[in-house]
Amino acid sequence: MAVIRIGAVSAHFGRNLEAGIERVAGLIAQARAEAVGLLVLPDAALGGYVDLARPDPETLPPSIELDGPELGRVAALAGEIVVCLGIREASGTQRYNTAVCLSGDGILGTHRKVHQPAGESLAYTAGERFAAFDTPIGRLGMLVDYDKTFPESARTLALDGAEILACLSAWPTSVTNRAPRMADDRQSRLFDLYDCARAAENQVVLASSNQTGTMGGMRFLGQAKVVGPGGDVLARTWSKAGMAVAELDVAAEIARARRVLAHLSERRPGAYA
Repeated sequence: MAVIRIGAVSAHFGRNLEAGIERVAGLIAQARAEAVGLLVLPDAALGGYVDLARPDPETLPPSIELDGPELGRVAALAGEIVVCLGIREASGTQRYNTAVCLSGDGILGTHRKVHQPAGESLAYTAGERFAAFDTPIGRLGMLVDYDKTFPESARTLALDGAEILACLSAWPTSVTNRAPRMADDRQSRLFDLYDCARAAENQVVLASSNQTGTMGGMRFLGQAKVVGPGGDVLARTWSKAGMAVAELDVAAEIARARRVLAHLSERRPGAYA
């Protein structure tokens, strides 16, 4: 893999699908101007996230089919750029919190969020698997939001050959015990901790996006970032809207991280049972 530029986005997305696609178009244009090859947009970029503080069946996000016109428009906008974004996927009678990876060639891979926090089952059915897939910028794995809390999620993708993890989030401040300052919020600390830990323990590159602003009773953290395979933050947005961009040779950085201590090959699965 050659040197690529990875962009991870913090931005607000609400219920209006047309406004969401226009915002995606603007971010893709910015990414293209900055020669970004992989652009990771937040969870629920098209249609917004469910308000877990006050889940209401009457105000759930709109549903989108994988072969529908909305994702077709995004693919056309993406062109040569690999873009990851989140939707509320309609599949028959089921609805999933789904991360979609696409380019001008169409959908490259999908991931249905497996782990659900309290209240989310009112809006989504849980996914059942983690699998990496090949893209023009390398082998990629995706996580949605709460998935990255569980080490097994990222480890499964790394063992499946993922070189880059795209973590798409709509991650809020603490709903039950919000701190006066966002920097002191427990969920703010955990969001950063999980990003760095998942990259370092698997020695992969991680691009973490997140929503900003509010949805009902929730306030989203932002804090988009690109993390290297040693757990070091290469670029970040902090709590503001923006795009964190880092340029790196993914294969070379992973090889360097694994030169002396190779976590995946040095595992002892027999001792973990």
